Amino acid sequence: MEAITRKSIKVQVVRIILITISLIILILNILLMIFLTKYYYDNTEDLLRSRINVSLSIYEKYFYNSNLNEIINDDVDIFWKDNNVQVEIFDKNRELIMDSIGAKDEDFIKKEDVIKASKGEISRWIGKVNYTKSKVMAVSAPIIIDGEIIGIIRLITSLDDVNKIITNVILRFSLISIIAFVIGILLSILLADKIIKPIKYLTEVAKEMAGGNLKIRSSIKSQNEIGQLSNALNFMAGEVESREQLKNEFISSVSHELRTPLTAIKGWSITLRDDETDKETLELGLNIIEKEADRLTVMVEELLNFSNLLNENMRLNIETISISKLLNEVKAIMERRALSEKINFTVNCNIETTIDIDVNRIKQVFINLLDNAFNFTGENGEVKVDVSEEDKNIIFLIKDNGCGIRKEDLPRVKEKFFKGKNSKSKNGIGLSICDEIIRLHNGELKILSEEGVGTEVYVILNKTKEDKK
Repeated sequence: MEAITRKSIKVQVVRIILITISLIILILNILLMIFLTKYYYDNTEDLLRSRINVSLSIYEKYFYNSNLNEIINDDVDIFWKDNNVQVEIFDKNRELIMDSIGAKDEDFIKKEDVIKASKGEISRWIGKVNYTKSKVMAVSAPIIIDGEIIGIIRLITSLDDVNKIITNVILRFSLISIIAFVIGILLSILLADKIIKPIKYLTEVAKEMAGGNLKIRSSIKSQNEIGQLSNALNFMAGEVESREQLKNEFISSVSHELRTPLTAIKGWSITLRDDETDKETLELGLNIIEKEADRLTVMVEELLNFSNLLNENMRLNIETISISKLLNEVKAIMERRALSEKINFTVNCNIETTIDIDVNRIKQVFINLLDNAFNFTGENGEVKVDVSEEDKNIIFLIKDNGCGIRKEDLPRVKEKFFKGKNSKSKNGIGLSICDEIIRLHNGELKILSEEGVGTEVYVILNKTKEDKK
């Protein structure tokens, strides 16, 4: 069984879920405690206020002209009818006149509720007094006759019962929270397993692919991010498999192409060693050896260029050249072949401007593109080169009316090793080299084609800096 480490996704998912649940439970407990405390304390205050109001109403109605001290001595019941509530009466100077339980809090004169009541406000105070361990609530109100404060009535009650109710509710909620937390642990583990299982499966598939099994595919078809990862993995495997196949075909093709001139050179070398070889045969053999050697040189040069591109070692030798001079040199190279193959080859250049390029590399691009155009264009076909200016760019167009490129092959023609159905390329690296050379010039190579109609290749390069407008 695979060990679960602290850094595993499963542990992290479970940890995040549990932390979230814990925070939610903690916040709910705090909010519940605040709400319950406020609710029950407010109710207790309202109860004390209502009792004060009843006492004050009776006093104002029946004992309007009586002295406060006389009423306390003769009819104290108007202020004190509930044995569960402590009653204190103060005069207007906050001197204690009466306490229903005979207790005396030495600090009562400093209590906020008493001070506010002496100023005409009804106020609440919560805290502890020196004659009991219980937390108490006191509500004080002024006794007002003819707009004048003649005394203060203060009701005090213990909060023990209220606090017990609050504690019991919180304890029950805490018990429910613990149960919810345990359920959360189980659900988080199940959820983590559900998330991790496809990831582990994809990991195993990726390991199989890395081990060389490019036939394997992920069977996950979901529409979420895991499904997208599965599709990407399958696509990657398909691309790697395709490129591996193309690479093998490339190696086979190159091997065959190298074998052909080597066979010719070796065969003629053996023939020419014969002392009886006549001059005509000797001349023919030497010409063939020279041509095959040149052919080998071109192939090796192309392979070296391709190797440099793969290793990103290709360096450009930038120089300034006029557009017309560049195209005239390309035309001179390709014109004889066009005549021999009876292809109508034209180069149109009406632009007198310069361009900063690696001349030999760009010539290589144009020769390669024109070579492709000639290969795909039959006898009496047309291949033409046009050039135009657009903003800061020079646009070269190589157009032919040959057989064109299949629609399904067009997006891949610039890929390394790719050879389409109609391709006459020996190894499938020509266009990839062209595309890379243009990219190194910060340009763009665009290919448009329609099968049976022809092909248009656009080479877009930047103007010389001083020519940019």
